[in-house]
Amino acid sequence: MIVDLRSDTVTVPTLAMKEAMFNAIVGDDVFGDDETVNKLEALGAAIFGKEAAVYCPSGTMTNQIAIKINSNPPGEIICDELSHVYKYEGGGIGFNSGLASKLLKGTNGRLTARQIEVAINPDDVHFPETQLVSLENTCNKGGGTIYKLEEIKKIRTLCTNKGLKLHLDGARIFNAIVEKNYTALDIGSQFDTLSVCLSKGLGAPVGSLLLGTTEAIKKARRIRKIFGGGMRQSGYLAAAGIYALENNIQRLKEDHQRAKQLGATLQSVSFVKEVLPVYTNIVVFEIIDTIDYQSIIKKLAEKNVKVVAFGPQQIRMVTHLNFTDDMLTETISILKNLAIN
Repeated sequence: MIVDLRSDTVTVPTLAMKEAMFNAIVGDDVFGDDETVNKLEALGAAIFGKEAAVYCPSGTMTNQIAIKINSNPPGEIICDELSHVYKYEGGGIGFNSGLASKLLKGTNGRLTARQIEVAINPDDVHFPETQLVSLENTCNKGGGTIYKLEEIKKIRTLCTNKGLKLHLDGARIFNAIVEKNYTALDIGSQFDTLSVCLSKGLGAPVGSLLLGTTEAIKKARRIRKIFGGGMRQSGYLAAAGIYALENNIQRLKEDHQRAKQLGATLQSVSFVKEVLPVYTNIVVFEIIDTIDYQSIIKKLAEKNVKVVAFGPQQIRMVTHLNFTDDMLTETISILKNLAIN
């Protein structure tokens, strides 16, 4: 048994999802006549109460397109220092959109309206014009942290009053929704654009949706073309996205429950110094200073448990739909009995 906890991106399609993909009716999406892609985009937009959507190969692409269409260089984006759009998208903010980035230190990746307000640049030629705020919910680098809806609403109000666009990197937004019990419509109403990933906890093999107004998505399609994101008969992939949205949202709670059990186990393991709070499906723990954390990763790999480094002395595990109860039991046993020299 191989247990892969490196990320929720390692999921593979179920038989039912494969059947949906095999039976997809496809066309040329760049011409707008792939029925399955059109259905996916309409479904995603409706779930979040937005006017339109565009299907892209990755969440990085949807984020970068959103930043591009919501700004006009030279300008500046405000985001948390842990934000995926800044840390893990290859410097795309500057390269693709010509923006400066103002990084704020939030609470495990979460910003407040007050923090953002004091960071907005004055109308002064010495400073880039603040144009856009980007939030990440849940925050990967923060350990799967979740925004409170009340704080998002405060940030929305601030952005409206200051004439700023507000984007959501919602790579794992459904994890937040099922855990906090606010709705997709609640979230959709607060943002100008939303990036929603289908290939993480929802289990689709490829793809993300960018949601927004009809005008914004028309611009987004042009940028998608420039970025090389037109995928022609992509309905075979979009069918997996439809299946994911219709079947795999509520089951995310199972991932959260298993993650919490892993976190509880790690609390009592001798080589673990600290376990960060487990909010959703991400478990981050720190190894004691006298042990090389890479040795722990290697020992787990020898036991067929795959994990990843997440910073100095830190390791991350991510639960997902292919991580079963039997795998959980096996992993807990391995953690409790891992021999450390």
